[in-house]
Amino acid sequence: QVQLVESGGGLVQAGGSLRLSCAVSVGTLSMYAMGWFRQAPGKEREFVAGISWRAGRIYYADFVKGRFTISRDNAKTTVYLQMNSLEPEDTAVYYCALDRFGNTGRAPDDYDYWGQGTQVTVSS
Repeated sequence: QVQLVESGGGLVQAGGSLRLSCAVSVGTLSMYAMGWFRQAPGKEREFVAGISWRAGRIYYADFVKGRFTISRDNAKTTVYLQMNSLEPEDTAVYYCALDRFGNTGRAPDDYDYWGQGTQVTVSS
């Protein structure tokens, strides 16, 4: 059974940093891709960043503007999202997601498994 558990969210002032983690229990899965999404109140869930199995493909949403970095440690089956220069507009629930086919898509429907989310709040 596949389980994803996010951690690392919290309250931070504008300009600050947070590092989100996603611990993945994958059973027999391998070669999977991972993504981070976010959802603010009243808005649709949107893509933030994605990373392929060996990190050969990494890509970000335009609004990241070089502020966020996605990485993964396959030995620890953990994916990270380092977020710097946070802005109030980054306030949202952040979700990690797993694509079992390793296709690194940008749409929520491209992903098969989701975590429960972690709240990030950026104050001005």
